[in-house]
Amino acid sequence: MGRAFEFRKARKMKRWSAMAKTFTRIGKDIVMAVKEGGPNPESNSRLRVVIQNAKAANMPKDNIARAIKKASDKNTENYKEVLFEGYAPHGIAVLVETATNNNNRTVANVRAAFNKCNGNLGTSGSVAFMFDHTVNFRINESSLGMDLEEFELEMIEFDVEEVFKDEDGILIYAPFEQFGAIQKYLEENNLEILSSEFERIPTTTSALSDEQKEEVEKLLDKLEEDDDVNQVYHSMEI
Repeated sequence: MGRAFEFRKARKMKRWSAMAKTFTRIGKDIVMAVKEGGPNPESNSRLRVVIQNAKAANMPKDNIARAIKKASDKNTENYKEVLFEGYAPHGIAVLVETATNNNNRTVANVRAAFNKCNGNLGTSGSVAFMFDHTVNFRINESSLGMDLEEFELEMIEFDVEEVFKDEDGILIYAPFEQFGAIQKYLEENNLEILSSEFERIPTTTSALSDEQKEEVEKLLDKLEEDDDVNQVYHSMEI
């Protein structure tokens, strides 16, 4: 098991604390997917992915249908994905992924969080290079008509970095750019996609004392409390 497995194992210890937060995030994803490619999941690959993720999060079907209907309304405001970069105390790199319909509000809130927690909000490109932008797919093991080693060989042509099994299925980690090609392969070969998401894995991590970790966690928690924030990534060793 490699770096992606260890990263995911660590992040599983700290996921979204409230179901409402998860559903809000998925609702935004649905709006962006529908605005981009229309309300029909058959012809909108991004929407298919979001629906899969919604089901994986146990979002009720009625909620999904209502979200798609609402997103189809031309009066429904779209969301913009904005990435913020900066440093937490003790030189820990931080990436903040947001989805917002009011960029001024989001910028102000993110900057305030960094300032209040002794961090520094940086400029675009200041820390993103310290993270690998990856995509992962979770597929149902029972839909795999071959052994795992054979499947790994099939995945080589997509530059897949890791394939491993955990208690929830089989996970595939690959570069962000391979998202569309892998999704197409899995769907054409009737491999059931349970969920997929983009993640940013730090290329190196820094070990801190317990006291220093608390300082960094204070900033991470402050950022994750914001409704516009989808994901927060950092280079602190967990």
